[in-house]
Amino acid sequence: MISYIKGIITSITTNYIVIEKDNLGFIIKTPNPFDFIINEEIIIHTYLNVKENALDLYGFKTIIERDFFVKLISVKGLGPKGGLAILGSGNIENVISAIEKGDNKYLQKFPGVGPKSSQQIILDLHGKIDFKNEKPNPNTDKAIEALLSLGYKNSEIKKITPLIEENNDKPIGEIIKIALKNLL
Repeated sequence: MISYIKGIITSITTNYIVIEKDNLGFIIKTPNPFDFIINEEIIIHTYLNVKENALDLYGFKTIIERDFFVKLISVKGLGPKGGLAILGSGNIENVISAIEKGDNKYLQKFPGVGPKSSQQIILDLHGKIDFKNEKPNPNTDKAIEALLSLGYKNSEIKKITPLIEENNDKPIGEIIKIALKNLL
């Protein structure tokens, strides 16, 4: 699996973005391509969906978004297109809250999610979303992205991620200093 791609956005369409890395252009389907900026260098967290006749790469700004997408597409009858629609149209915290409360009406507001689909989402995911109380923290994500861009490996960063999360209320520069001290 491809965990992430660090590259420059060269194209944005209504359905996907193109990221150039080492003279290769990767088409990456995202929940909302217009959240990105052309010529911006980014790290995008990815999920590779393998089908009989296609390999599709899906990209997300945070690891939490990617992990939630993977949980969504594990729901019977909900594919990647439906998962992207939910992530592109809704706030992750609100969607998780609706699943935990069994709120069918909230889930039905998303494109392609009807009464049966919303029931299936609740049935399959209720009580199974382990990051339901975690709020995505931009400082944690920025610190991890900075360390990745400095050349540290995911395995190295994973060892100090709890330390990063512990200090995520501090300024980003200070978090990175703490992380670097513990990586050396």
